[in-house]
Amino acid sequence: MASSSTSSDELATAVGQYALGEISLGKAAEEADMTRWEFEAVLEDAGFTALYGPRTKGQLADEIDVARQLDE
Repeated sequence: MASSSTSSDELATAVGQYALGEISLGKAAEEADMTRWEFEAVLEDAGFTALYGPRTKGQLADEIDVARQLDE
């Protein structure tokens, strides 16, 4: 799962930030040096359910801005 360069502290931090809604699933996986699917498996093993999409109004606004830029 986690690459040998990923410390348990880095993984724990990424899981915590994701669980608190501070970072996205993809960003948490990146910070843990894992694929999104590997990180999801870690979450499931820890009893968390992966949440998709924005969880705050700010995250929603960011996603809308990105979508609008794709349409240009």
